Amino acid sequence: MATPTLRQLEYLAAVVDTGSFTRAAEQLHVTQPALSHQIRALETALGGPLLERLPRSVRLTPTGRAVLPHARAALAEADRLRVVARRATGLEEGELEVAAVYSISLGILPPVLRAWHRRHPGVRIRLREYAHAERLQEAMAAGRADLAIGPAPAGWEGPIRELGVEEFTVVLPADDPLTDRGPGEGSTAGTVALGALADRDWVHYAPDNGLAELLDQACARAGFHPRAAVRAEQTSAAPLLAAAGLGPALVPADIVPPHFDGLLLRPDPPIRRTLTAYTRTRPDPLTVAFAELLAQRARINPAGEGPGLQSR
Repeated sequence: MATPTLRQLEYLAAVVDTGSFTRAAEQLHVTQPALSHQIRALETALGGPLLERLPRSVRLTPTGRAVLPHARAALAEADRLRVVARRATGLEEGELEVAAVYSISLGILPPVLRAWHRRHPGVRIRLREYAHAERLQEAMAAGRADLAIGPAPAGWEGPIRELGVEEFTVVLPADDPLTDRGPGEGSTAGTVALGALADRDWVHYAPDNGLAELLDQACARAGFHPRAAVRAEQTSAAPLLAAAGLGPALVPADIVPPHFDGLLLRPDPPIRRTLTAYTRTRPDPLTVAFAELLAQRARINPAGEGPGLQSR
């Protein structure tokens, strides 16, 4: 059985409201044969006559009287959908689904979301968080978000914008013995070579957290494999555990809160990764506006220029 269309429901309502096929056709700017054809198609789809043709008017059949309220409700809902779409296009109303890796939602997104809410209070943000950049990319490919924020995606064909370069820092307790070492003993003022921490047990990350791979790779370049004193599921726990003395941690500098009670040292050589915003297809106005605000307010060093999402 064919599904009734909104056009057919609109034609039915017009015939009932005007009481005439002729007047309904004039009101809808269609020919009377075309109108009659659509009404017959609707009656066929619904399994019986909806209108009784009288010499000077039309009258609803019992089936027609049962159908008409639902037809009007469907037309009203379609009108509401069009209004919502227009408002969303004008950035007045809607919902935007944003996906990010954990460190982004902790350190970079809060001021962006605060500014967005002030500018567009009618647009809701639904935030999805992922522990690994690969899971983030998979979620975007599956259509579970409008925009993703994280490390540059591999082999991505949609629009990408570079937001900046994320710096990593080594976290230690404020009274760590490393602070007493002089230059040439594994550290200089404000920096530390990871090799100087090779004999430590580390605050590591759970295997499904992408930062576990990043730490292993950084330590491998320094000539050792980090032993884990504890593995943190949540990225935000790592600097707190390190400051408490469980071992050094390598964390994105953006997630360390102000007035943090711990020692922060820059790795030597530095450890960085480029952060991006990306979408599956040509972004809609809401997504473009959010990407613009993200580029303006994100607390990272700018690595890309130009408005909006740039195609790769």
